[in-house]
Amino acid sequence: MREFLRLMRYVRPYWRRLLAALVCMTVFAALSGVSLGMILPFVNVLFEEHALVSAGAGDAVIVASAGTPGEPAGSAGELLGAVANDIESGDIGLGGVKEELRVRLLAVFASDTPESALLKICLALIIVFLVRAIFRYVQTLLMITLEQRVIRDLRNAIFSHLTRLSLSFFQREQTGQLISRVTNDVMLVRGALVATFADMFREALLAMIYLGVAVWISWRLSIITVLVLPPMMLLIGRIGIRLRRRNVRIQEKMADITSTLEESISGIRVVQAFGMEKYEKGRFFSHTAGYLRRFVRMEALGALAGPLTEFLGVVGVVVILWYGGRQVLLAGTISSDWFLMFLAASLSTMQPLRNISRANTRLQTGLAAAGRVFETLDTEPVVQSAPGAEPICRVDEVIRYEGVTFRYDTGPDVLHSVDLSIRRGEVVAIVGPSGAGKTTLLDLLPRFYDPAAGRITIDGRDIKEAELGSLRHLMGIVTQETILFNDTLGANIAYGVVDAGRREIVAAAEAANAREFIEAMPDGYDTVIGERGTRLSGGERQRIAIARALLKDPPILIFDEATSSLDTESERLVQGAIERLLEGRTVLIIAHRLSTVRNADRIIVIDGGSIAESGTHVELMRQDGLYRHLYEMQFGDEDGDDRGDDGIREQQPTF
Repeated sequence: MREFLRLMRYVRPYWRRLLAALVCMTVFAALSGVSLGMILPFVNVLFEEHALVSAGAGDAVIVASAGTPGEPAGSAGELLGAVANDIESGDIGLGGVKEELRVRLLAVFASDTPESALLKICLALIIVFLVRAIFRYVQTLLMITLEQRVIRDLRNAIFSHLTRLSLSFFQREQTGQLISRVTNDVMLVRGALVATFADMFREALLAMIYLGVAVWISWRLSIITVLVLPPMMLLIGRIGIRLRRRNVRIQEKMADITSTLEESISGIRVVQAFGMEKYEKGRFFSHTAGYLRRFVRMEALGALAGPLTEFLGVVGVVVILWYGGRQVLLAGTISSDWFLMFLAASLSTMQPLRNISRANTRLQTGLAAAGRVFETLDTEPVVQSAPGAEPICRVDEVIRYEGVTFRYDTGPDVLHSVDLSIRRGEVVAIVGPSGAGKTTLLDLLPRFYDPAAGRITIDGRDIKEAELGSLRHLMGIVTQETILFNDTLGANIAYGVVDAGRREIVAAAEAANAREFIEAMPDGYDTVIGERGTRLSGGERQRIAIARALLKDPPILIFDEATSSLDTESERLVQGAIERLLEGRTVLIIAHRLSTVRNADRIIVIDGGSIAESGTHVELMRQDGLYRHLYEMQFGDEDGDDRGDDGIREQQPTF
């Protein structure tokens, strides 16, 4: 119920459309009852030898013998109005209402001959079913647009929420699982909307109208029909509860399939390079087999509701046939035409009940999916702007790490009481062994994570007190794994600067040494580069990332292994672009290639989550500590021809 009520919040904005659809369903159900009432004149015309309209009671009697026109009865509205007036005036009691309606209904179709009366009935049936079909069509259109708008809003809400969640969430969750929630689970939620309104509401109305007609004709016979309903409803409810539990497990299996598919396709180069096609097929086949087993079990349970409901209904109908037949043949307490109409109403009740059982299956499936969707929407970002946070627009003096300690979830400390100051306009390199905490240290500055202890300030202001979007707007980040989108080159460069013009994009590309290869592309800046930029080389992707950072023009730049995977020529071009990017900015560089950081204003050596050394390249080489050890591991004991008097290499590489 909680998931259902929450789902209704997404329906609420479209309540007018929903109300119109419900009105159409009500008219449709009412016309279904009217079509059932046509049995009376039809049976009378076919099986009465002389009278087209049977005699009633009192002044309401209207006789229409074959070849003798009956008294004009007027429209159906006039007929019902006349009966209502008779009841109000006391001319007839409630016990005579059925016969009064019967007489006047037959009078509507009275004619000179049975053939013309039959023609009237057939034309009336065509009109009733045509209007009924029109209302059902309109109801269907209204529900389609309503459900699709709700699904759109739900997908938009999930995606918007995902973009707000912290990186820690995405490290816990598989990409395929999240994709499955946005696609498969939301489509199942659509089934809950259809089942609730388009099926359950309409079918429940039909069942009530048919049952109401049956009760009106004979309450004694109706008791048999009513006795069948509680077992049906209990059965549907019990099956629905079990279906919901099974659907949760099925949706988890579908998410596993989506995850495996996404991982295998995105990593197909590695799969084929290591000859793991058979292994990946085995993983995928295992998940699809598990989904098949669970799905068949669920469908077997869901399919059981229909036959059991139908069987209980048939039992009720058989009892009605036996008891009602005795009343017609022996007791004479009910006429044959009334009994036929009652039987039709009772049989008609069975189909809506079967439809309700099937709709309940879809409803439970949809609510189980809604539970998974709302679970994602209920996940709060670990990192978010504090209440009353104000924007931060620039860096005037210094960035400080003050006693910063960090750990991932409940794991061990990755950083231990780090104290670090970075002056405005300073170029600071972060080096150290793999796993020392270099990337983590810089990930704390844009608040991808928050410290477990300590704080980070910009010009004395805790970054937690700054509006998160404005804080990240201060920074441009270029990583080893360049993230590009399946869009044009121009759009990828302008990513983050939505109002950038072509002139600014071209200038950024030229500054990043990217203009030449871009203009050599078939469509230039309008060339679509494929998912993750797969149509570009590694160096080209990096230069696009640098052009993107140049166009953003941030005061703080973060380079995380930006050139480590490039060949010599690509590295030379990228380093030339980086040189232009450094001017007048505060720069933080993580590098394994120590040759790329020797010109930094300061080099910070991280080891085991703490700052082990700090100084310039020359100073650190003189200390004969971890930095010198790492440097000599990379370059070996080279000849001293290019070293100064202190034995330190004097070559000045570019970044």
